Order: sequence, then structure tokens, then C-alpha cells
Amino acid sequence: MKLIDLTRTLNPMDRERIAHQTSRPDLHAPRIRYLSPDKEGLHEFCRCLKCTPDQLPDHEGWGEEVIDDMSSHCGTHVDAPLHSGTTCEGKRSRTIDEIQLEELYCPGYVLDVRASVVRGEPISVEALESAIDRVGGALLQGAAALIRTGQENDQPGDANYFSYPGMTREGTLYLIERGAKVLGTDAIGWDRPFAVMTRQNQLDGTPLWDGHKAIREREAFIVQKLTNLGSLPLQGFHVGFFPLKLARASAAPARVVAFVSERGGN
Repeated sequence: MKLIDLTRTLNPMDRERIAHQTSRPDLHAPRIRYLSPDKEGLHEFCRCLKCTPDQLPDHEGWGEEVIDDMSSHCGTHVDAPLHSGTTCEGKRSRTIDEIQLEELYCPGYVLDVRASVVRGEPISVEALESAIDRVGGALLQGAAALIRTGQENDQPGDANYFSYPGMTREGTLYLIERGAKVLGTDAIGWDRPFAVMTRQNQLDGTPLWDGHKAIREREAFIVQKLTNLGSLPLQGFHVGFFPLKLARASAAPARVVAFVSERGGN
């Protein structure tokens, strides 16, 4: 069994790289204060254990990091239904700590739409249908559909980092109706970019954030900011989405790992 990491690294330096591009850096990188065992961590160790450095054999304390200003939607993360609204399928929306791990470990499919999409434009149902045809024409019930838009190649600070193709209500419901329970993307957002949606809404009333809002009609879990999808076969693997167990939260950062048989997939 080969393990492939699909998780983006949370790097506080990314805040500086995107400072000129967004008013919400907490969605992309946390602030982290590093306490080294031979410096700040040493002082904190001695404070907590009421000792001096001379009492320690190696004159070192512990390593520690203090994380703050980080959204529950920071980095690679899993959205619970609550993120899309307070109700889902007519009932109270579930929170991230209410989702069972068994629901987040499932067969995976890479839906490669790179040749069929344009930055800032909707991902069409036709593009999704063609991608499903390439994985055999069907998805297993409860599977993960991982959309490869190509945006995983864009890094924070790049000109195109906030320009990516996005999903609509129609496309979202199409994937759910085909059997997908987990909806993943290598883009930083599931819907089209905020600026694009806002402009289109003001122009002709196109609904805002309709890809996410579709989850209120049919429950599913959205996963954004995946990476390394190009290292996967198109099918024949499983994926585990392991979010932090945050009480009453609408999402949580996750370690996403693909489990691929060494005998290969397609």
C-alpha cells in the first residue's frame, strides 16, 4: 500500500505572499509563533517546571508552536454541512465533529477537467460527465470525487492564485446524484472566485455561492485546497479525510491521504 499526501502545508510565510491579494489571510495561512527548545521553549519550560537551565542535562527545554489567527477553513480542510447553512435536507445541519470517520474514508476518483475549464468560469456538467466517463462511467455510492482543475500548481502570491474555475449548483448536485459524498477540488474555492461571482451577480442576478448552497439540498462534504492529485491514478484507490475534531464547527483543517495499492489502478 502506498500513501500519497494530498494536503497543502500550512506555512505562515504565505500570509506575506498574499497580503496584497486578500483581506482574509486567515483562510490561507495561520500566524505561528515558534518556541525553540534552546530559546523561547527553554524559558517556557523553566517557567512551567520552576527550574533553571542549569538543572537540565542538555540545557534545553521543549519545542512548541503557538498558532493563532487561523480560520477553521484554513488550508486543506473539510466543510461540514453547517458551512452552507443552518439546515440541510430540511434538518439541522451537521457540524464537523458529528461526521463519522467512516463517512470520510471512501473510494476515490480523480475527475481531470483541466482541458475543459477556463479560469473564473463555471465547470460545466459536460466537463464533469466526460471526466466520469474516463474513470469508467460511474462512481461508487459514497465515493470521493476529486476535481483536478490544475490550480494545485498555483502558489500563494502567484498572479493566478485567486483565479480558478469553480463549481455551480448544477454541477454540485450532478456529482452527488452520481454517488459522490465527498466533493474535493485542488482549487482554493469550490465555487467561482468571489470577485467573479460578485460581478456576475451585479450584472444579471446570477446566484452567489450556489455551489456551496447546493449542499443544503443534498448533504455532502466539500474539501478544498487539495494538492498532488497528479500523483494518483484516476481510480482504484481510497482516500481518508481526517479533520480536526472541533466542537460545533462548520469545518476543520484536515490531513488528506490517498491509499493506493502497489498493484496499481488505472
